[in-house]
Amino acid sequence: MRGIVFLGNRKLDVQEFPDPTPGAGEVVLAIKASGMCGSDLHPYRSTGNAAAGLGLGGAGTPVIGGHEPCGVVHAVGAGVDPGLVGRRVMNHHYKGCGWCKHCRAGWSQLCRHGITVYGMTGHGAHAPLMKVPAFTLVPMPDSITFEEGAAISCGTGTAYGALKRLDVSGRDTLAVFGQGPVGLSATMLGRAMGARVIAVDVSAERLALARELGAEHTIDPRASDPVKAIHELTGGDGAETTMDCSGNPEARAQAVRSAGTWGRVAFVGEGNSVTLDVSKDLLRRQITLHASWTFSNVGQEECARFIAERKIPLGRLLTHRWRLEQADEAYKLFDTQTTGKGVFLF
Repeated sequence: MRGIVFLGNRKLDVQEFPDPTPGAGEVVLAIKASGMCGSDLHPYRSTGNAAAGLGLGGAGTPVIGGHEPCGVVHAVGAGVDPGLVGRRVMNHHYKGCGWCKHCRAGWSQLCRHGITVYGMTGHGAHAPLMKVPAFTLVPMPDSITFEEGAAISCGTGTAYGALKRLDVSGRDTLAVFGQGPVGLSATMLGRAMGARVIAVDVSAERLALARELGAEHTIDPRASDPVKAIHELTGGDGAETTMDCSGNPEARAQAVRSAGTWGRVAFVGEGNSVTLDVSKDLLRRQITLHASWTFSNVGQEECARFIAERKIPLGRLLTHRWRLEQADEAYKLFDTQTTGKGVFLF
């Protein structure tokens, strides 16, 4: 089979790999849809991988990218119920030790004994077949498409997890900084939870999509100060809830400063840093600051049920659909950070 390998320096390659065979406790998925996530841009842009051509694995062999898997169970190994074959599933793309308190609670990514992140340090879903432990499978409602399931498997699920941490409801104004796939998901889901949503981004295309997905107001921080604008839109109080999905240091600080007294803030975007005046920005305004990293396997299933039961049109988030041979074109476009969700279809 062929799979996408990130080489760094904005290069990738579609390489040949042997078809995987499931071992004890494992399954092989026939991937139907594999989402493109903003986190993929880190290995895609990295300057450390190109010379070796090894992706992120660092184990002497190339690693297939793609950490938003969705498909059907194709084959099972010893000890796995053969009745799973043909089942439509998502994948919680982490493997931990399986027995520590974090793994048993469904948070394998927090395992202190070491983790595998499929699509980063283990072969991922940018290929027609993918081998994973059976315990990483997540059931999917029949009404959820494979494309939607791929989005839920990281980006949309991450937004849902942060919204839950913030306890967003109809009593809130929610300001979302960064309208990539995670931020757009937060805009759509936050609106479904009843919040009035303010979307912030520098891309006109993404702001227009945010309006389509439920944002009541949009702000381009290059045209106006978002902190001032959000306070004006909330009668001087500031937003009850804010979220940074960009990872940009300035946007992170603005997310904190645009929140009102007793406001709840979530940092979701990866990388970089932030500088805050702890007393002025946090303590003396009684701010609650959450650091929210993806979701548990239980949270992933809950997100899918929430979308299915409320008939949220998550498919509108998807703006580009690609085939494997279009990988170079797909990531060059995604790297412009002007699109909605992209997905590879198999």
